[in-house]
Amino acid sequence: MIMQAYKLKGKIDATGNLVITEPIQMPPGDVEVIVLLSAETVSPVNINEPQPETPKRRTKIKALQEWFEKTQPTSADFDPDEARWEALKEKHNL
Repeated sequence: MIMQAYKLKGKIDATGNLVITEPIQMPPGDVEVIVLLSAETVSPVNINEPQPETPKRRTKIKALQEWFEKTQPTSADFDPDEARWEALKEKHNL
């Protein structure tokens, strides 16, 4: 397998998600990510420290409460129209 490397700038948000902070001109597909902390952000981290929980989504609909607790929020670059199109292509063998 041949892999091509790209150097991009990003940050880790308060919930621990990696956010790429610049536009990416790549085709859709799986990627492998290697994270290098910049020198000014490196600090000793205790592995045994509890990690902050992701913020919980609230709803008054009881049937959705448990489902929301079990699922993760979508990423910032999630495109619902693209997801619908991919599902339709798969369903109808396009």
